[in-house]
Amino acid sequence: MKTPAWRVLVVDDEPNIRKLLGGVLGDEGYEVVAAADGAEAEERLTEGGLDLVLLDVQLPDTDGLTLLRQWREQELAVPVIMMSGHGTIRTAVEATRLGALDFIEKPIQAERLLLSLANALRLEQLRSENISLRQGLDPSAEMIGRCAGIEALRDQIARTAPTEARVLITGENGTGKELVARALHTGSRRRNRSLITVNCAAIPSELLESELFGHERGAFTGAVARRRGKFELAQRGTLLLDEIGDMNPTTQAKLLRVLEEEEMERVGGEKTIRLDVRVFASTNQNLDRLLDTGQFREDLYHRLKVVPMHVLPLRERGGDIAVLAEHYLDHYCRVGGRPARKLSGDAITALCEYRWPGNVRELRNLMERLVIMTDTPAIDAAQVAQLLAPPRAAAVDALFREFSTLADKLAACERAVIEDALNEANGNMAAAARQLGLDRANLHRKLKRLGLRE
Repeated sequence: MKTPAWRVLVVDDEPNIRKLLGGVLGDEGYEVVAAADGAEAEERLTEGGLDLVLLDVQLPDTDGLTLLRQWREQELAVPVIMMSGHGTIRTAVEATRLGALDFIEKPIQAERLLLSLANALRLEQLRSENISLRQGLDPSAEMIGRCAGIEALRDQIARTAPTEARVLITGENGTGKELVARALHTGSRRRNRSLITVNCAAIPSELLESELFGHERGAFTGAVARRRGKFELAQRGTLLLDEIGDMNPTTQAKLLRVLEEEEMERVGGEKTIRLDVRVFASTNQNLDRLLDTGQFREDLYHRLKVVPMHVLPLRERGGDIAVLAEHYLDHYCRVGGRPARKLSGDAITALCEYRWPGNVRELRNLMERLVIMTDTPAIDAAQVAQLLAPPRAAAVDALFREFSTLADKLAACERAVIEDALNEANGNMAAAARQLGLDRANLHRKLKRLGLRE
């Protein structure tokens, strides 16, 4: 599939200049959108899908510097190049201070303009590549393993990535669902655009709609400025809706409409914004069960589940445990400046016999602890067992011996169970509450009563 052309907004009140720039840029393969004043420029930005803005300083209804200042306050992600027929050093300095990447004087020379655009767009690419490289330093950013399930998943990713199909990724916490989404994005035609992730479980339900769709100034108490949501930030790129099973019914209904119509309005807004976003969703929940109980919309489920992908828990990946352990051990020795270590045969056996409730994330953390806490060239089973989480029965027994009265034992047990649930959910209150069969407000009250912090 052909990669979409870079889309440039030209904002200038002179028709001849808009026509001239449109012709020059069009000949070079750019897609050009024009605006004659600040209000029209705002409308074009609201429609989304822009890669760069060419902005004149003098406009009929405002000036370019004022617009640039407003866009910076609104955290506009699109780069801006200023242009002016009456440019001064002071104006150029102010434009640069406000975030403009370049300042071009009129009459505009085609070579100068094209060089400036190429540099600006190259800078945006370098930023994206920098993010990818930083992610590459994370040992969890690579899909490692040779078991049949992982090989089948790689094949699914290779087939699906070049398409525009939505993907629903399921699997337990810590299995690598976001890694699958990243691989799909990297293999798509949108690879040079952003992959934006929003954790639906980590955001209070009353704020999730604003987080996804943005809001206008004054839309609700505390909305002191316009804010672009995750969908707008992901324009022409990819959006991952992580933990989609925790989304409240009201937001589910609005999301369904956005997916069907491929357009949206900000909270408190009236302007329709056309969207060009590929959507992935992931969850650690059984959505079929949520469908049966009415907690998840069936029509939304089928909109998201065009291509389903399941990530196996680590305990079902057989020989991959040893491969992953050695990979992480080598990584943390290297980045920590420690001598290389090896896992003994009995250590590998101990790792393979463990159930790994925290999956790959737990294995990775264990390897980092072993690098920090041990000094021997070979790590044996005793060292592994010492740093693995103690068996729950032994931990509870030790806990009960510490207290004498029934009330104290019950409180200690409740505290331990809640802490355990929060640890397994990586501090996610909604996920921990669901695991414990509590609503979030009840869990919050218990934390407060037991003296625990969120």
